[in-house]
Formats: sequence, C-alpha cells, structure tokens
Amino acid sequence: VQLQASGGGLVQAGGSLRLSCAASGRTFSSYAIGWFRQAPGKERDIVSAISWSSGSTYYADSVKGRFTISRDNAKNTVYLQMNSLKPEDTAVYYCAVGVSGALATTAGFYRYWGQGTLVTVSS
Repeated sequence: VQLQASGGGLVQAGGSLRLSCAASGRTFSSYAIGWFRQAPGKERDIVSAISWSSGSTYYADSVKGRFTISRDNAKNTVYLQMNSLKPEDTAVYYCAVGVSGALATTAGFYRYWGQGTLVTVSS
C-alpha cells in the first residue's frame, strides 16, 4: 500500500486548507484512517481519525470544531478539511491506514504511513 498525502502549503492564520490522502496498491475501505501531525522538536500526535464506515470519528481537542475528516471509499481517498487555522497547527501532517476498521487514536494501531505534507500557518 502506498499513501500519498497532499494539500499542504503556506496559509495565513484564519485560513483553510484541505488535505487529501490517496491510497494505491490496495483498497483501504475496510480500515480506519488517521491523520497525525508532527511539529519540529515534538512528537507525532493524532489529529483526527475515521472508522472504515465513517460511522465514528475522532478529533483531538485542539482541532475540534475546526477540522473535519471524511472519506470516499470509492476513490480510496480520505480528506481533512482544516478551517480557522492557527500558527500552532504548523506541522508535517501524515495519514495512516489502521490495522482494522475500528477507530484508533494511537500510532501503534496504524500500519501504513504516507510521506507527510507540510502545513505552515503564518501569524
């Protein structure tokens, strides 16, 4: 499985970006998908996750109400809509495929990782 994350870039505080995570090599419709981020000098943290059926979603407290995760299993793609961006959202964002369809919030429950896309929010 190869994951391609895209959509990152430079945006001013208050702006929006939509990240995409496209999978190839295997369908991931039966698996949970997570978005993580890692800022310089910090650990990789969960941002959001979605179960295989989209019936369950998770958001870190820091992004609740601002970010929305969704998936299109027919396109093998997961999205992260990010609104009202803040400078503290600056990080490399990674998508990952879970080991099962159930929602998971820790990195150990994710098997395949994308290469990351850089999001920079200026103040």
